[in-house]
Parts: sequence; structure tokens; C-alpha cells
Amino acid sequence: MNLQDYEERTAFLGAWGPFQKTVFSLLCLSIIPNGFTGLSIVFLGDTPAHHCRIPAALNLTAGWRNASVPRLEPHGDPRASRCSRLRLDLVKNYSDGGLLPGLDVNVSEIPREECADGWIYDKEIYSSTVVSEWDLVCSDAWKAPLTSSIFFCGVLTGSVISGPVSDRFGRKIVLFVTMAIQTLFTVIQVFSPSWQIFCFLFFIVGMGQISNYVAAFVLGMEILSSSVRDVYSTLGVCLFFSIGYMILPLAAFFLRDWRSLMLALTIPGFFYIPLWWFIPESPRWLLSQGRVQEAEAIIRKAAQMNRVTAPDVIFPFMESTEDAGGVQSFSACELLKSSNIRCMTGLLCLIWMAVSIGYCALSLNTSSLHGNIYLNCLLSALVEVPALLMAWLMLRLAPRRHCLASTLALGGLVLLLILLIPEHQSSVTLSLVMLGKFGLSAAFSIVYPVTAELYPTVLRNTALGACSMSSRVGGISAPYFNYLGSFHRSLPYILIGGINVLSGLLSFLLPESRGSALPETIGQMQTVKGLKKDSPLNMTSEEVRI
Repeated sequence: MNLQDYEERTAFLGAWGPFQKTVFSLLCLSIIPNGFTGLSIVFLGDTPAHHCRIPAALNLTAGWRNASVPRLEPHGDPRASRCSRLRLDLVKNYSDGGLLPGLDVNVSEIPREECADGWIYDKEIYSSTVVSEWDLVCSDAWKAPLTSSIFFCGVLTGSVISGPVSDRFGRKIVLFVTMAIQTLFTVIQVFSPSWQIFCFLFFIVGMGQISNYVAAFVLGMEILSSSVRDVYSTLGVCLFFSIGYMILPLAAFFLRDWRSLMLALTIPGFFYIPLWWFIPESPRWLLSQGRVQEAEAIIRKAAQMNRVTAPDVIFPFMESTEDAGGVQSFSACELLKSSNIRCMTGLLCLIWMAVSIGYCALSLNTSSLHGNIYLNCLLSALVEVPALLMAWLMLRLAPRRHCLASTLALGGLVLLLILLIPEHQSSVTLSLVMLGKFGLSAAFSIVYPVTAELYPTVLRNTALGACSMSSRVGGISAPYFNYLGSFHRSLPYILIGGINVLSGLLSFLLPESRGSALPETIGQMQTVKGLKKDSPLNMTSEEVRI
């Protein structure tokens, strides 16, 4: 039997019985921690208002103590200088001599010095963050965006490793092992004694975070029928990721200390242990490995849950691993062997990178927007809900390429409009940023099923891992796109908008997969627009057969 007959052979189960509902619900629930873990750095790594510490032992007069930290007026908003103070030896002499600042002494002419005694941080919004804990400000300010980038480096590494491992050892084991890694190392991270240890652990947490997300996504796509896959990929995993994202600002509002917040966010991970006994392995993957009896056992259990009768033989004429003498294994090198797969992978990697830069940069930048950070973050999460609803409707009604191109163009074009908005109209800028986030959130939920539908079972998780890897390169660079805003307010939005509009145009080169069965072998893959389909004579035997 050819694996292409899988959906036909399992059609007796129905599309939406108790088995499918259970798998759908449990896999979606497993996604929630990814939402608050992946974006927790918005609050953990935010920089509170701060100024140089003036030692109390100096016994300065009240006037000179206030004048020791010069005032700046950025954009008309007066505040204390964050990284310099007046030379305290001179200030001490003036204070002891009874001179008054501004009357007897021209304060602006007093030389300045660095904050040698540390900083005092504003406690109005946070009691502590990793920035205030380890003084990641002024000359060490570069460490704050690097913290986010290190997390995404872990995500990148997880993307590289988890795909081949999942294709080799199975979706289920990778899902639960990486969930455990994410939870346990986050608990350890709470007790970090230094910034370096925090970043090392954050790297490992990032590895687990993306690995269990991709494994859960692929597992659901392979178990659920084609009529449910669109719902699962949008209103399923993406919506529950957004629910986790919504929980983040609510938890951060009540837990203003970064250690307390991080510890609270790890608790849900321990409730997922029992799911091991309820979430099955992918029968498609088992069949691709020649493990026919295990695949049939899962389908028979599903039939029992759905109260339908399974045929005596579900997958005829397939040899088990023992009978076949082994199974052909596929590596990430398969993504480079033929011109069609190379072009498809290259296009998808560029698209994933662009949408990730936009999504991550806009999500991480909520603390820099006008207004309350908690409300802005909640609004950024809430805007994803209608975006996912729109993505689901588009996937049901329109070709995949049109869905992807239109959402990328929407997200990119509205961000380009920010260049035309005067700086004082912050509410208009905020609205355009949220509209851009709306478009890119929809694009992110669409690019997952588009990618999964274009690759065969033997390469699906590896391909998703490769595309996710390029996405994480975008995530790594996202904090530095935001950093460019310190040079020009609109520069990050111009760059993000431009690359996403370009990606929308490139998506028209992808083949259309709407209404098609999932390919099982490399030979069943569709062809990129403008390329000729590879002849069987030019393909290896592994690409043609199962």
C-alpha cells in the first residue's frame, strides 16, 4: 500500500470524533506556555527609568543633591540624565562652601562623570527586572537586546536540532522531552546568580520552546484530517499561543519582580505531564518508519473512542521494519538535492525570516510605545485573535498563495505609512503598529500550514525545522531592528514594512496546495512556479519511492 492512501484508509474514523477532539484540545493546550515564555522578555528585560546614584555619605545640601544629576529634555519631556552626573568632588566643595546651584555656580559648566556608584531605578512600574538586577544600562546597555537575541539563538538551535530528531525518533517523544526542558530550565533560571548564567539558561529554554511548538504543530497536522487542519493551524495552535501571550501582561501586572513572574510562568508546565498517556504518536510517521503494527494499534484505539468499527486490516501490503530490513532515512541534505526543493526551501526561508522579524520586533517593542506597557502588551496579544479568525476564513475560501501574499502586504504597507505620521500623533502611530501586527500575525499563522502542506511526511518536520531556523535568525535580529529606532523613530518600521511587502510578492512563486492531500514522498511534491518538474530519470531512488 502507498502512504498516499493513508487518508482514504482512515476515513472510517470520521473527521471530528472524540479521538480528533481529544488530540486537538490537548495539543492546543500544550502550546499555551510558549506564548508567555517566548515573549516574557518584554517585561523581564525592560529598562526602568533610572539615574546615577548619589552616595548619602557625601552629606550634600538638598539643592546640590538635586542638581548633581543634570536634567535632559528629550522630545520636550524633562527627565534626569541616565548615564552621567556632575563631578561629585566639585559638587562637594560647592556644597561645603555654602554656594547655591544656579545662583552662585553655573551648573551647566560643571564637568560630568560616569555613574561610578551605580544607579537608582524607578519602582513605579517594576520592583525589579534583569536590567535593574545587573545594571544593564549605559555602557552595558547593549546587553539588554543581546539577552533577547540569545533566547532566539536558542530557538534557532532548537529549530536545527528538533526537526531531524523528530523525523528520526518521533513527534511525541520530542514534544514531551522539549516541554520538560523548557519548564525545568526556566525554574533553574529563576535562581540565576548572574547575567551570564541567566543568558545561558535562557538559551536552553529557547531550544525547548520552539522544539515543542513545531512538534505539536506537525503531530496535529499529521493526525487530523484535511478538513480540520486549517482550523488546527490557525484557531488551534496559533490562537492558544495568543492566549498564552494574553496571560503574560496580566501576570506581569500583579508580579512586578522578574523572579516571581518567571517562577509563576513555569507552574503550568508541570500540569502537562499526564498528557503523555493521552496524546498518541503520529500514525503517518510510524508508517513512514515501517512500524505498521503500532500505527494500526493507534487507529484501532481511535476507532474505539469514536465508536466505529475498524476493518480487519487497515494498512494492507505494507511490510513492518523487521520484515523490510530497515527504513530509508532522510536528512536535512534532502532539502538541497533537487532544484525544486532548493528553490521552495529558499523562498519559504526568506518569507519565514521576514514575517518573524516583523512579528518579534513589534511584539518586543510594546514597552517603547506611547501609553501603559501592560495595556499595550495586552492589546498586542488581543489583536492576534481577529487576525487568526481572518486567517482561518482565508484558508477556507482562498488559495494559499493569495492568503500569504495579502497578509504580508497588509502588515508591511501599514508600517510604511508610519513614516508619514507626525511624531506627536502617537495614537495614530500606535493604531498603525497594531494593524501591522494584525497582518503579520495572520501571515505567521498561514505560513505554517502552507509549509507543512508542501513537504512530504519523510521531510515535513525537517523542512519546518529549517524554515523555523530562518525564522529565528529573524527573531535574533528583531531587537536590533528596534534599536535602530534610537536613530530615527520610523527606521525600524520602514525596514520591516519593506521586507514584508517584498516577501508577499515572492510568495506568488510557491505552488498552490489548497485541497491537495499531504504528500508522502519526495516524488509527490509540487513544483515551484517557473521550474520544470524533475524527471524521474534525474531523481534518486529514494526520492521516487517511499
